[in-house]
Amino acid sequence: MERNEIIARLKEKPEIDVLVVGAGINGAGTFMDLSINGVETLIIDRGDFCSGASATSSHMAHGGIRYLENGEFRLVREAVAERNRMIRNSPHMVKPLPTVIPMYKVFSGLLNAPLKFINLLDKPSERGALVIKIGLIFYDSFTGKNRTVPAHKFYGKKESLRLYPHLNKAVKYTALYYDGSILSPEKLNTEIVLEGEKAGPHAMALNYASFEKIEGNEVIVKDNVSGELIHVHPKMVINAAGPWIDQVNKKAGIGTKYVGGTKGSHIIVNNPVLREAIGEHEFFFENKDGRIVLLFPFFDKVIIGTSDLPIDDPDNAYCTPEEELYFIDLVKRVFPEIPITQDQIVFRFSGVRPLEYQEAKTTGQITRDHSIKENVFDGVRMLSMVGGKWTSFRAFSEQVTDEALKFLGKQRLKSTEELHIGGGKNYPKPGTEKNYVSRLARECNCSVDLVDLLFQRYGTMIEEMIKDNKEGTLEVLKSDPLITKNEIRFLAEKEKVIHLDDLLLRRTSIGWLGGISLEKIEEIARIVAKSLGWSADQKQNEIEHVKKIFRENHNVIIE
Repeated sequence: MERNEIIARLKEKPEIDVLVVGAGINGAGTFMDLSINGVETLIIDRGDFCSGASATSSHMAHGGIRYLENGEFRLVREAVAERNRMIRNSPHMVKPLPTVIPMYKVFSGLLNAPLKFINLLDKPSERGALVIKIGLIFYDSFTGKNRTVPAHKFYGKKESLRLYPHLNKAVKYTALYYDGSILSPEKLNTEIVLEGEKAGPHAMALNYASFEKIEGNEVIVKDNVSGELIHVHPKMVINAAGPWIDQVNKKAGIGTKYVGGTKGSHIIVNNPVLREAIGEHEFFFENKDGRIVLLFPFFDKVIIGTSDLPIDDPDNAYCTPEEELYFIDLVKRVFPEIPITQDQIVFRFSGVRPLEYQEAKTTGQITRDHSIKENVFDGVRMLSMVGGKWTSFRAFSEQVTDEALKFLGKQRLKSTEELHIGGGKNYPKPGTEKNYVSRLARECNCSVDLVDLLFQRYGTMIEEMIKDNKEGTLEVLKSDPLITKNEIRFLAEKEKVIHLDDLLLRRTSIGWLGGISLEKIEEIARIVAKSLGWSADQKQNEIEHVKKIFRENHNVIIE
């Protein structure tokens, strides 16, 4: 539904069943689940969809093997099952990810878990091969018979160095196991929101709309595009604002301390030697200070992360120069002969994990599990979605939806367990992808390579992209032959783009990969302006706004 249609509908009929505040992954998943079950639902976010904490993940769909050490077996079992579902339901966005753990000791860390259980261990000793082997046996067992990824393997020093020639010669073993990679979490998040809206006119999604306050049984929502105030009357409010949960509750007149998040930053580097050294594998390992860190293959770049630092204000999460140096240094732990320099950094991102508030000795001991908190204000029931992981969003959303359905006196009509999302619908069977791409290329008289490129980005959504193509063929940008004008037009017109950065950072990965020149931004802005009816002044304002966001949030200067 178009933005102006939603606002007109709410003015005419402000009564709705549920208002979801926050369109990160937990809010998006809940909105989709409620919508497909016939609940009249409005989701709002003060910014774009997935522009907060959910936009700063490590791009992994994972069970969290390291949480086994904290005894969080239920969480890991749930997350492994959800990882498998993500691979099945969103095959265009979530791919099996071979992950390598390098190990430098054998027996170290055997007492980590028992000592942590009785709260006698702040900083664990280095995890050795035996501990990791035991953990991977447990991890594989949670997948059960319904296996979407292979079981783990262990390699000795000689084989490890053969497989990864640049690896630190001090390594004793490596383990290979599988999780999932999320190619573009922000894009997938938006597809989940749009999947909810497809359920019918009872499902409404507004980005750039803020929760202002509650007056009686009325919630005041501000349209941040026009500045207009919208009055809605929900029977229930679901607070899915992540690190901002307590701030939203404060606006509602409820004092809570549900979230005590930690900051996680990452850098993206352009280092072809490092990229070749890791191949299509993530390297997941323990740094010298005990922090679990990663090297992640991201298109032709490498993501390096992550930090885990206490933070009070989620609006003040930026990757600092000190963190950059920490990330550069950690590469030496695994690949000491590959130099990384700060001038190779093409992008930085940082966000706050919305962890449940706990008095813990170290940030690593704070649970990554999720919970539902309930409050009532002026007769309006509010549920706060506290904690959670990207991977477990569907299960968490299902639990909250079940609570809402019970409160509303409605029955569950559909499950999201096997619901394919966006470009994952009607996805070709493994081994038939080339035939699928070749057929589409013939039908639109387009280059097979170009159609394949779009297929890798958008899955089966490219059928609609090609069908809507008014030009009759695929036309690439002058500033970048790997980006088509067709996809820019399609995303701008179909995926609720309001600002230029929505498209560059959240509907695509264009802004993440470096090489973001003023020429490219101006060419993309011209296409978006024509699609959305921007004036010349508005187009220029959007270009300046994007330059500011890249400079202030990601330390990227566009010239």
